[in-house]
Amino acid sequence: MSTKMTDKDWAVVLDVFRASLPRRGDKGRDDRLFLEAMHSLHNISWRAQPERFGKWNSVWKRFDRLSKVGVFETFFDHLAALLSSAHLIQMFDSTVVRAHVSAAGANLRSLSTACRC
Repeated sequence: MSTKMTDKDWAVVLDVFRASLPRRGDKGRDDRLFLEAMHSLHNISWRAQPERFGKWNSVWKRFDRLSKVGVFETFFDHLAALLSSAHLIQMFDSTVVRAHVSAAGANLRSLSTACRC
């Protein structure tokens, strides 16, 4: 996958990721491939991941397990500590954006008369 990251960048990211992993439990086989799989999810579903990442369910299970023990929070905190301007970078997850009822095709006139808003 083309992430525009150099091998030097990857070395730093992988060191930080491995330092964020729990001491116990199964270790991943290929951390870089796993992180590339996570990066590929920005516009596809789990099931639609390219086969080169392995079985989608295996990738999801690892993600789920690591998420539950807080690995990604630690990972991003450590990465942010490496960058002096990290506090200026913000992002949001589109899953928290709520659409108005009319976006789902609801008739606003019938809603306003029914609820007397």
